[in-house]
Amino acid sequence: MSFILNIETATKNCSVSIAKNGETVLCREIAEEGYSHAEKLHVFIEEVIEQSGITVQDLTAIAVSQGPGSYTGLRIGVSAAKGLCYALNIPLIAVNTLQTLASQAGVLDGKIIPMLDARRMEVYSEVFNPDLSVDRAIKAEIIDENSFSEYTEKVYFTGDCAEKCKTVLTKENFVFLEDIKYPSAAAMSKISFDKYQKSDTVDVAYFEPYYLKDFMITAPASKK
Repeated sequence: MSFILNIETATKNCSVSIAKNGETVLCREIAEEGYSHAEKLHVFIEEVIEQSGITVQDLTAIAVSQGPGSYTGLRIGVSAAKGLCYALNIPLIAVNTLQTLASQAGVLDGKIIPMLDARRMEVYSEVFNPDLSVDRAIKAEIIDENSFSEYTEKVYFTGDCAEKCKTVLTKENFVFLEDIKYPSAAAMSKISFDKYQKSDTVDVAYFEPYYLKDFMITAPASKK
C-alpha cells in the first residue's frame, strides 16, 4: 500500500492531495490572484495528512509539480517537497505540470493542448494524445491564428489562456475547456503512482524545477 503526497504550486492554484494507491483520498486547494502559496501550502499539507487519517510516517513518496510555471510558486513547492523527503527518507517524484493539466480534460479523441500563460500572447504549451503520451514537446510560443493549424482532428485546450487565445484560435475543430483552468494535485495522483511503481524518481539533492525560460531579474532603474 502506498500513500503519496502530491504538491502542485506551479500556477495560482495552491493544491495538495493525498493519494492511496493512485486514487485521490483528499485534496485541498485554493486559487488566488495574490499567490498565497507561502501561507497556505504547509497548512494544506498538515490538513490533508490529518484528515486522511494517516501520519507523515505513512507517506511512501512525495510528488511535486516540476513546471513549467511560476518561478516563485515552483520554488515554494519544490522546497517543501525536498524538505519532507529529506526528513522522512522517502523518494521524490517530479510530475510535468502540463501533463497534469492535460489529464484533467478526460477526453477519448483528438489532441489535448494544455497552455499556461507566460506573457502577452506567449504561452507554455505541449500537445498530448488522449492516453497522455506526448505528441509534441513543451514549448514557449507566441500564439497567432496559424498556431496548431496542422491538427485537423478535434483539439481540446485546457489552462488559463482561454480568455486571451480563443479570439485568435477560432478553427471549428478547436474546443476550449474553460472550466479546466489550473492544474490540480488531485489529478497528479494516478501519474505520480505510475511513476512510483516504475521507480521513476529524481535525486532529492539535485532536482530543480523546469522553468522552461530562464528566470530574469530586472535591475532597478538608476536614479538621475
